Amino acid sequence: MIAAFAHLTRLARAGLVFAREGVFALIDPAPLPTPARLLVRAARLIERPASTIAANRLSAALTQLGPTYVKLGQFLATRPDVVGVTLARDLESLQDKMAPFPQAAAERKVADAFGRPVSETFAAFGPPVAAASIAQVHRAELPPPFPEAGMGARQTVAVKVLRPGIEHRCKVDLDAFAFAARHAENLSAEARRLRLVEVIETLRRSVTIEMDLRLEAAALSEMAQNTKDDPDFRVPAVDWNRTARDVLTLEWVDGTPLSDRARLEAKGFDLRDLGRAVIQTFLRHALRDGFFHADMHPGNLFVDRDRNLVAVDFGIMGRLGPRERRFLAEILYGFITRNYHRTAEVHFEAGYVPHQHSVESFAQAIRAIGEPIHNRTAEDISMARLLMLLFEVTGLFDMRTRPELILLQKTMVVVEGVARGLDPKLDMWKVADPVVREWIERHLGIGGRLEGMSDGAREVGRFLGSLPELLGRGAALMEQLDRITRDGLVLAPETVAAIGQAQRNRFLAPALWLIAALLAWLIWRGG
Repeated sequence: MIAAFAHLTRLARAGLVFAREGVFALIDPAPLPTPARLLVRAARLIERPASTIAANRLSAALTQLGPTYVKLGQFLATRPDVVGVTLARDLESLQDKMAPFPQAAAERKVADAFGRPVSETFAAFGPPVAAASIAQVHRAELPPPFPEAGMGARQTVAVKVLRPGIEHRCKVDLDAFAFAARHAENLSAEARRLRLVEVIETLRRSVTIEMDLRLEAAALSEMAQNTKDDPDFRVPAVDWNRTARDVLTLEWVDGTPLSDRARLEAKGFDLRDLGRAVIQTFLRHALRDGFFHADMHPGNLFVDRDRNLVAVDFGIMGRLGPRERRFLAEILYGFITRNYHRTAEVHFEAGYVPHQHSVESFAQAIRAIGEPIHNRTAEDISMARLLMLLFEVTGLFDMRTRPELILLQKTMVVVEGVARGLDPKLDMWKVADPVVREWIERHLGIGGRLEGMSDGAREVGRFLGSLPELLGRGAALMEQLDRITRDGLVLAPETVAAIGQAQRNRFLAPALWLIAALLAWLIWRGG
């Protein structure tokens, strides 16, 4: 009960900020139950004057609430299925930029990470050049390799340092989010369909990974290995000797950011070629490797002097398994070739759409999305928009939310925007076709089928090897069932206690929400 009270206090504070910033004005109250409609109306009574409210009010409120809420907003921007298209677009403008923490605190972090003064790790350690919710980046220099002989020059590096106290701050906020999600699922069938608890747990895993900079270094290393033979893409090298949980040291990228179109043009870069490279690089990583950079905004992409794309900030990564990659490739190929029946079949084969639905009816729904694009010019066709419409249609056919596919679609929105910013007339389908076609031929052609047969033979071998263990487990299960038949089913004391607790929780939720409302009112009156 004390923990619940603490969660409600934090959530009430967030609700108050949302109310003052006018966030509740973005909510359509019509589909809400009566108590929720009344709560929205009450919250709107304490809105600040319209002239003082930011254009992107939700983003402004989340920034005001701090780092964890910024991460929540960034994450929900990838989930229009949860927050709706309007709020997701508002959140797209959310910039992960925070005030930097003091230089002395950063130097203490570095000293603690390596157990020695900063001066013994770096020859120079400059002020922060960028600050975000989880960490900030400093420009530093390494000592020359042979200082005793007067040989070598200092090497410039980027040093990413975790914010002090961020782990505790994120933990208490994420616990409060999980508390709200659990109670929402207890009270709402729609919340259960959206799997809000799973959404928050996915966010928790993502933030946990971001807060261990060794894992970001590992992501960089994996991406470097995957792309070592790619002609137009690379990632910065990791300095593992100067990397720890709270500190990441990388090669300094001396390049031109894709966000600076004027500098790109002044340096003579072919913007159309860069746009093509952005799209094909992303699709190659997603389809070929099943591992892609999930935050490819222009500020995270540079062009070096060798005309290679260089990506930075690998805190948010996406993964696709073999099934998801085949799903993506066949969907894109199906739309390119107008084979809507095959596109529908892929959904059923992947198990995304329940088999009680008709493939033909689903193909008809997909045709309604695909046909209009063939009557429009190439620059008017958005691949990301098409995927978003596809996911909306699949909801009508009981397709459950697939977080990895939503993240893919959202990343494609960003990548497509970057490419179109470089070349407004970019033909997305023509650029994507060779990458998708190569994957289709490699994995679904004769060679791919032979490889699949080989993999299937290995799976059969593994199954036969585990058959004795499976038979032993089956015999034990039959013995237990026989014992239950003779003696009856006996529940353990802790199981009985859990059932009783579940009954009591039915009455706890209304009381907790009443406390939250009172807290919000008291805070408002006090402010």
